[in-house]
Amino acid sequence: MLRDFLINFIKKEKKNWKHKPELIYGEEFQDCLILKFGKPRAAIFAHMDSVGFTVRYTNQLVPIGSPDAEAGTKLTGRDNLGEIECELKMDKEGHAHYTFGRAIARGTSLTYKIDFQETSDSIQSPYLDNRLGILNVLEVCKTLKDGVVVFSCWEEHGGGSVGYLANYIFKKWNVRQALISDITWISDGVEPGKGVAISMRDRNVPRKNFIDKIISIAQKSEIPFQLEVEGVGSSDGGELQRSGLPFDWCFVGAPEQDAHTPHEKVHKQDVLAMFSLYRELMKKL
Repeated sequence: MLRDFLINFIKKEKKNWKHKPELIYGEEFQDCLILKFGKPRAAIFAHMDSVGFTVRYTNQLVPIGSPDAEAGTKLTGRDNLGEIECELKMDKEGHAHYTFGRAIARGTSLTYKIDFQETSDSIQSPYLDNRLGILNVLEVCKTLKDGVVVFSCWEEHGGGSVGYLANYIFKKWNVRQALISDITWISDGVEPGKGVAISMRDRNVPRKNFIDKIISIAQKSEIPFQLEVEGVGSSDGGELQRSGLPFDWCFVGAPEQDAHTPHEKVHKQDVLAMFSLYRELMKKL
């Protein structure tokens, strides 16, 4: 559904973009989408999938990825009987269940009900990870001359699409540089309002030469940024690193509070810095 939404949006909006992309999709790309601009030297990867729950048996729920929601959270979805808005509950062992006026069909996906809130300096909503990563890409597309944009699937629950997408863009255009347009965490070293985060590592360790190149471009741009160093967490960059292809990659994204909860919150200045730095990076890489 999200891929088709993006296809329709891009076909409508690209007349306002400085350069027109080629849209690449189909059964061989499953639910993913590639945009090719000009003569690409680098790619941006942005995942489209979300955390949530799958309906199991009776009223049991199985996590998709790693959702972090409290009992009482509103969940939405749709099965063969119609639209669903139910409530999350937890048993004494911490297992997730739903309460609803009828049984929900097995295998139905449920996600957080959207409650978008905005203040003068922040936005709060479920799924800023990774809707903001997608928005960032669409902002870059407005002026992008040369580059590849890849909208991927399954990042939140194990991956699986980035390998064949990377193989395609590597063989087709010899693209070997990648930016990961995703949202990271506020931590003891990454603060809200201090700029976009450039991740030097997470559970995966990208090649230092490439990270240094990204940092050098950021320093010269004078766009606000922060350096992130973590030992846990992963992204589409981890899949690139395991792809068997010689990709350099770097995760660059705004930090958020309360990741994977219904209350994800991001500072607007960090989002604007993310937009600006991606535009600069795609010019210089």
